[in-house]
Amino acid sequence: MISFRMLRDVWAFRGFITANVKRNLHSRYKNTQFGLAWTILQPLAMILIYTVVFAGLMKPALPGHDSKFAYSIYLCSGVLTWGFFSELLSGCVGVFVQNANLIKKISFPRLCLPIIVILTSLINFAIVMGLFLVFLIVSGNFPGLAILGFFPVLLILVGFSVGLGIFLGTINVFYRDVEQTLNVVLQFWFWLTPIVYVTKTLPDFIAHIMALNPMWPIVRAMHTIFLEAQFPDWQDLIYPACLALIFLYAGVYAFWKLGGELVDEL
Repeated sequence: MISFRMLRDVWAFRGFITANVKRNLHSRYKNTQFGLAWTILQPLAMILIYTVVFAGLMKPALPGHDSKFAYSIYLCSGVLTWGFFSELLSGCVGVFVQNANLIKKISFPRLCLPIIVILTSLINFAIVMGLFLVFLIVSGNFPGLAILGFFPVLLILVGFSVGLGIFLGTINVFYRDVEQTLNVVLQFWFWLTPIVYVTKTLPDFIAHIMALNPMWPIVRAMHTIFLEAQFPDWQDLIYPACLALIFLYAGVYAFWKLGGELVDEL
């Protein structure tokens, strides 16, 4: 399992991690005129489209919310959360296969690779969430002290995404269909999560079945924070938190058990 020595080795390669995070951020918009500005422009355009189309033209209403931005906040908080989850999970699943040449040529702690994915995804998420918070402040919908509840929810989300990602990423080295299958699963998973629609519109028996989805309480917690301006129901988060711990253990164990065979299979 992960030992103090492994963590010390990772710390010794902190320069390697930092350099690769910067490379990932720059390579995404390499040879474009606006460069890293696209990191801001794309989510800003998304927020504006959701606000104009859904709040301005369609004028959808959420029960108990009179603000014209209610559905925009509901939609953006869910979409941004899902986007981070999808990016982090997909990145961890493909991290070993996509860096096969690097693993074969350079000797470094393999644990550095998931850390690079985590930091890159967190930076991207911080940028778009920063823009979303600016939108909430300007529109007069900042959640106040309830924003503090965002950080425990984010921690659970990162733990669940990384644990599941490393577990599947290790298996993906031996069975390459895992990454392709995940891309299909994520498309269905998105619509099984209350992001675009409101949970109150679902029949009770469907809601009970879909409650098994661990992303449901996480997204609902984000809705509670940003739309209701309240702290989430922490009991609802016990389920995804337990799954996060289970997948983190399973992911680290799979990585530790099969790590020696990764190079041979890549």
